[in-house]
Amino acid sequence: MDNKWYKVYKDILIGPFLRIYNRPEVEGLDNIPRQGPAILASNHQAVMDSFYFPLVSPRQMVFPAKSEYFTAPGLKGRFQKWFFTSTGQAPLDRTAGNAMDSLLSTARSVLDKGDLFGIYPEGTRSPDGRIYRGKLGMARVAVETGVPIVPVGMIGTREANPIGTWMPRPAKVRIRIGKPIDPRAYINDLHLDAGSHEALRALTDHVMHTLSQLVGQPYVDVYAKDVKDSLAAGKGYPEGAQP
Repeated sequence: MDNKWYKVYKDILIGPFLRIYNRPEVEGLDNIPRQGPAILASNHQAVMDSFYFPLVSPRQMVFPAKSEYFTAPGLKGRFQKWFFTSTGQAPLDRTAGNAMDSLLSTARSVLDKGDLFGIYPEGTRSPDGRIYRGKLGMARVAVETGVPIVPVGMIGTREANPIGTWMPRPAKVRIRIGKPIDPRAYINDLHLDAGSHEALRALTDHVMHTLSQLVGQPYVDVYAKDVKDSLAAGKGYPEGAQP
């Protein structure tokens, strides 16, 4: 991977400030392969999850990000587009009818080069810090490519970058990286058809429970988006998601 802005961001422009301001610590860095492709599956606490993790990773990575981050108008929009591009993120239209195909295409373009592909299986930021039900895109990418899944637990980024803020707060950030998961071997051990919905759901749930253990937060078997929609409508937490 050759992203000149990535290194400038990490080593010169913003990285040194964040290293001092939020003092990110990492455990399990050896679980990231030194070479070759891997899927980095992380819980999602804050926009800046995609900034803190690259700071401590020895390898560059690409995260898909919602396309709105790249199309906002004005000076702020141009800066935002540069910022997300410089941190190795690629636009993804999550509202398109072919969103899954878009994700697969983006992931393959990264993994086929032997690079690291980051993804947030929850699909959106957690509304309260807990780990929510994962979507199946990550599992489908992993099964179709055979690439290992490395679980990444983000801790403290919600406090460092609360929803709605751009300027980080001086909160401690920690990152815990788990052992790689072989997607096809995991499904084979369950004696499931690799292409079935049941297999993709089992693999996704396994990754989400692993993330729950890494960060020490409860797992909620409800989609985070459904919780956010319910809260925004003034209906409170939906059944099964109450704190």
